[in-house]
Amino acid sequence: MLLLERLVPHQHFIKAEDRLRGQTLRRSWLFVFAIALHNIPEGLAIGASFASGDTAAATALATGISVQDIPEGLVVAMALLAVGYSRALAVGIAVLSGLTEPVMAIIGAAVLGESSLLLPWGLALAAGAMLFVISHEMIPESHRQGHELAATNGLMLGFVLMMLLDTGLG
Repeated sequence: MLLLERLVPHQHFIKAEDRLRGQTLRRSWLFVFAIALHNIPEGLAIGASFASGDTAAATALATGISVQDIPEGLVVAMALLAVGYSRALAVGIAVLSGLTEPVMAIIGAAVLGESSLLLPWGLALAAGAMLFVISHEMIPESHRQGHELAATNGLMLGFVLMMLLDTGLG
């Protein structure tokens, strides 16, 4: 993930100062790439989960991740609308930016399903990649401009909600 972080051009988030000066086309596209990049570990986690053979757990995980992908796609589309793209094109690009996730899910399931020895490594890689994205991008950005308490409360609420969904869905 760190290698991809360095090699793939992207913007972590659209920052407040960018909104004040007006969003540029370049920053919008960097944001699209950032979302696509962060979908890679999510897809790998879904693929690893399906490769484990527990279809119920894999479906619950895929559902949980898919639900949070909806606002991500909306944010991508809104960023592109803000720089003048048509609604249809902005939505189409938002959908395409999310396709890295199912592609990685298929690759992860195919590779990890071939060998039971690879499965723990794949699960560890997916978990580590997701922790990297959270620690490297999301937590620092959520603490900008004095929003630490709200960000921490949101993280805790999200964790509790995911635990309730995991318990409730099996």
